[in-house]
Amino acid sequence: MPRTSIGDAVFEIVTQTAEVFVPIFVAMSPLTVLPIFLSMTEDMTHAERGSISRRAVVTAFFVALVIVASGQAIFRFLSITVDDLRVAGGVILFILALHDLVLAREDRKRAEVGQDAGVVPLGTPLIVGPATMTACVVLADTHGRLPVFFSLTLNLILTAVMLHYADRLHSFVRPSYVRAFGKVMSLFLAAIAVAMLRTGISAFIRGR
Repeated sequence: MPRTSIGDAVFEIVTQTAEVFVPIFVAMSPLTVLPIFLSMTEDMTHAERGSISRRAVVTAFFVALVIVASGQAIFRFLSITVDDLRVAGGVILFILALHDLVLAREDRKRAEVGQDAGVVPLGTPLIVGPATMTACVVLADTHGRLPVFFSLTLNLILTAVMLHYADRLHSFVRPSYVRAFGKVMSLFLAAIAVAMLRTGISAFIRGR
């Protein structure tokens, strides 16, 4: 007999959600976002960090929600591809990383890392970037939109918790260590940007 009961339907959704949780977690990579968040907000108060982390998670949620709900339609409507997003995101991240690496830390005003940093680059393309968007589109086609939505929500809740408690981690580390760590993470951020650019440009070349 076919499964038609509500219990079977719920079990199926839970199973599908569990199956897509790990791929979305890997694509989102919250463990990579955490040190970058600490580096960007090292001179901020707890309240300011909290405000930026909330903006980042909310932005990531709505960007991903649009991608899950629309699938490829949004890309076709805007006449763009995921590789276009990779190149654009790579340029933004590279500029931010270069600014942090080249300019003296004392010359960087707090205003430069304002509330908008929660939208770009934290919300997108760091938390929800091209990799997460691609994973959401592919998984929504194979597993359904509802399991992807639940899995995405769980991953964002996990990310929000990590960013919330990042303030405690920051309080236990000496400022000089945080600054040194921030420089190292800016170098990795530049490398992530180069990887995004390389992948996007390579796809353009292969598509010709």
